[in-house]
Amino acid sequence: MAINIFDNTIKETLAARLDALEKHFQSDVVFYYGEMHPSCQKIFRDFIEKLKDDNKQETLTIFINTPGGSVEVVEKMVDIVRYHYKRLNFVVPDYAMSAGTIFCMSGDKIFMDYSSSLGPIDPQVFNGKEYVPAMGYLDQVEKLLAKAKDNTITQAEFLILQSLDLAMLSRYEQAKNLTITLLKKWLVEYKFKDWKTHATNDQKKDKLVTVPEKQQRAEEIAKLLGDNKYWHSHGRMIGIDMLRTVLKLKIEDYSKDINLRNLIRQYNDLMVEYIGKTNFPLFLHSRNYF
Repeated sequence: MAINIFDNTIKETLAARLDALEKHFQSDVVFYYGEMHPSCQKIFRDFIEKLKDDNKQETLTIFINTPGGSVEVVEKMVDIVRYHYKRLNFVVPDYAMSAGTIFCMSGDKIFMDYSSSLGPIDPQVFNGKEYVPAMGYLDQVEKLLAKAKDNTITQAEFLILQSLDLAMLSRYEQAKNLTITLLKKWLVEYKFKDWKTHATNDQKKDKLVTVPEKQQRAEEIAKLLGDNKYWHSHGRMIGIDMLRTVLKLKIEDYSKDINLRNLIRQYNDLMVEYIGKTNFPLFLHSRNYF
């Protein structure tokens, strides 16, 4: 009985806080916690359909907390969301890493504060036993090939190179190319859609931004986010300042908006604490789904 009372109290509190966020964003609001795995695809589809059947909002705001996952799953999740909604916002209270970062790049707006993080993009590919980071793997192969070319490769390294599965290498390369292709498409189509004139380039200031310029900027962002030599770590947490200065991405910063920051943290922190106590690997929340 006590557990039921506790769960009901949590549900009621989260529902009230979610309602306040929906009024603020004037949109449907959902919460996604966990890895982006193929097994989540149908769950996510049904979750979004149920929410959309309940309302005629044209904007969806996704609160996201994720370590990443499969880029193919992210592509399908974007297809699902964009079928039902014209506009998409992401709120990153804590972190959205790897494939989570790719997901965020499909949004019209990304909301973060000074403590939020995105991460380098390195699509995870299943090698038959486990998911491995494709770009990190390709980087190591590139190093071995360079050593072989320079005749500095050791016998042990040569044996490793000789034992590589060419079919798997092809899959890693395909995953890398898919990631870059999706980022370029989504950034130009959604994130850059309201980018009309140059604001930071002194030589082009106030001049109209062309589609090729948007495509070039998107490709630069995709390549830099996937450059392991630059970030040094797949788990590197990229904060709002670096996203703005290095990647030149427009981020909606709510650090000094005390009202919005309180709304976001009161909802997110209680949700994360509840998930931590229940040990759910995947958790979705909306006004009609708990």
